[in-house]
Amino acid sequence: MTHRSPARTSQVWTAMNPLQIDDPDRAEHPLDVVERLASGQDWAFDRAEADEMSISVAGQWAEYHVAYTWIGDMEALHVASAFDLRVPERRRNEVLRLLSLINEQLWIGHFDLWNSEDVVMFRHALLLTGGAEPTQRQCEMMLKSAVEACERYFQAFQFVIWAGKSARESLDAVLFETEGEA
Repeated sequence: MTHRSPARTSQVWTAMNPLQIDDPDRAEHPLDVVERLASGQDWAFDRAEADEMSISVAGQWAEYHVAYTWIGDMEALHVASAFDLRVPERRRNEVLRLLSLINEQLWIGHFDLWNSEDVVMFRHALLLTGGAEPTQRQCEMMLKSAVEACERYFQAFQFVIWAGKSARESLDAVLFETEGEA
């Protein structure tokens, strides 16, 4: 079920799935904070499971499918952002080289290849051990860092996959364009 209205979302979610908090130190489910963020921005989102939520965010280069997952046994809020750009087998090794070059530059999160779908994704997690509560600002920054990383490097993946360029050529071209816009 996809929701857009903040008032309707809270009513529907509460009526359908009353939250069961297993951790007595945690006042609310961490995804409730993410849900309020998405509702406040009027983003389309889907929370079919208590521990999983997806948001669609339009970027300059693509529509990003951002998934938040609460991993209870690790007390971690995980975010993954994927774009619809399939990696063909013949370009797989070069894409993996590009992932490595890009990840060397990232301070937070990393890019990965989701093998079952052959899709590139950005991943990051926020540890909330000991019952720590996520703030709306933290959840917003997780989303922002995921989308910004995807936006910054999306064209490099296109250059490797569709133009047949090397990982180094593709990354250099994207970084040159980014520096030229600043």
